[in-house]
Order: sequence, then structure tokens, then C-alpha cells
Amino acid sequence: MTSKRHPTIAQSRSVKSIARALARGAPREMRQNRMFPDHDAVAWTALNLHRVIFGICDPLGEPTDVTLQSIFEILGAEIAAAHSTEAKDAATAKSHADKKLRALMKALPKIQRALIIDLESAFNRDPAARTRAEIVLCYPGLRALCVHRIAHELDRLGVPLIPRMLAESAHDSTGIDIHPSAKIGSGFFVDHGTSVVIGETAVIGKNCTLYQGVTLGARRFDRHADGSLRRGVKRHPTLCDNVTVYANATILGGDTIIGKGSTIAAGALVQESVPAHSLVKPARVELTVAPSKKQSHSGK
Repeated sequence: MTSKRHPTIAQSRSVKSIARALARGAPREMRQNRMFPDHDAVAWTALNLHRVIFGICDPLGEPTDVTLQSIFEILGAEIAAAHSTEAKDAATAKSHADKKLRALMKALPKIQRALIIDLESAFNRDPAARTRAEIVLCYPGLRALCVHRIAHELDRLGVPLIPRMLAESAHDSTGIDIHPSAKIGSGFFVDHGTSVVIGETAVIGKNCTLYQGVTLGARRFDRHADGSLRRGVKRHPTLCDNVTVYANATILGGDTIIGKGSTIAAGALVQESVPAHSLVKPARVELTVAPSKKQSHSGK
């Protein structure tokens, strides 16, 4: 049997001293605002909204309205916490949160309709998919897209912090990094998806497909005369309707437009606009095939 060890008075004083020092050393923006959203709570709402939108039964057997009520209560508290970083008082933060939460609730059927189109696109484009249930339950691309469409709506409504936290919860669980401000049309399909990156100002048209390792990124960061970064300018590319981008391709630049129906081959680096119905592929690399040393030695 082991006895509990209690800290000595000297240890307690040391801990308090370190805690005060850490509090003083924290970024000013964090010290001024005592209440921030909780990552785990935000991630929980993302997981459960995915379940409700696609009609997955609650593990505890709760009716959909009861599950939604729990989701909205938790998400509402986190949105209020996010607004408390900007609002003058708690009452104002809660008022902002209630308004934004009601707007999200009204938008959920529209978000669901978009995601059902995404689901059908995934089923029609992937011969490995045996059922729609398999896609809903197993495909990281659809899960990341579900979270993105919710985060994008909250971002459009002007909710601070929560959209980015939702996006990062999806990034953590799927390996797919989509900024909540990115605009993505219906019928979007991310196949496999690991290491896909879609930047803040990217625009993606209808019925586009991305494979693993694709980056829609910035070619450069514009700066003001004083050297500080210019924010809010378009830095990421635009994909028109029906574009397919294969594995590990990189498309950069806010003025780069990939024309309708074009295909970007695996491994391509694209930094300029492409006309409609184009095929872009990297220069051919000659391969040399020779017997391996191991095989040569084993044949002796």
C-alpha cells in the first residue's frame, strides 16, 4: 500500500512562484482575456454534427433533437467564449453567440444538401467505394469537408476562433488542412486526402477532385511599406468547375486560375493560369531499370 505524497510548503511556494512567472510571460492578448474556447468541446461538436447530418445513430440511442440540443448548448457556450475575446462584457458576447448560433441552425439543412451532393460525387468517382455508408463512416475527405462546410458558415457569419478550431480538429483527425475561409463548390471529392492543404483564399468550383498531397498555396506574401504582412488579399489559386488535381501536385498564387475541365498531373508545379480543358504534366523523367545488386549476387 502506497501513501499519498503531499507537497511540502517550500514546494507549494515554488509552484506558485513559477505559475505567476508563466502568467506574466504569456502573450498580452491571452492575458487580457480570461475566457477562451475549449478545443476538446469544439472537436466534440464537429464529430457529432457529422453524425447528425448523415443520420448516424447516437451511440446512446438519443433522438436527433436531443443530440442537436446538446450540440447547440456546447457550441453556443464555445461561441460565446470566442466572442468574449472581442466583446466588452459577457452579456454582449452571449448576445452575439445566440445570434450566430441561430443563423447556423437555419443553415444546417442547406449544409446537409451540399454534403449529400459531395457524398454522391465520392461514390460515383471512387470504384473502391462499395456503399455510401462506407464513405460516410470511413472516408477522411468527406469528414473533413463536413467540418469545413460548418466552419465556413461560421466564418462567413463572423464568429472568431471557432471556425479555425473546427478546421484544426478535422486536420488533426484526417490529415486534411482546409482553411475555413476557402470557398468550395458542390460535388467536391478529396480521394485519400492525406496532406492536402487548401489555403484561406482558395476558390474551388463545382465537381472538382483532389488527391493526396495536393497543395493550393500562396506563391508569395505581399507586404506593406513598413514590411508588415498584407492580410485579406487573394494569395491562393482558383479551380474552375470539373478540375482534377492528382497526387502531390502544387498550385500556387492568387492570380492562378485553372480552367474548367482541366487536369493537373501528379507531381506538377503550377504557378500560372491554365486554359480550360488542359492537361498539365511535369517534364518526362527517364527511368533506368537494371538488375539489383542483391539479385546479381544471388544468381552466382
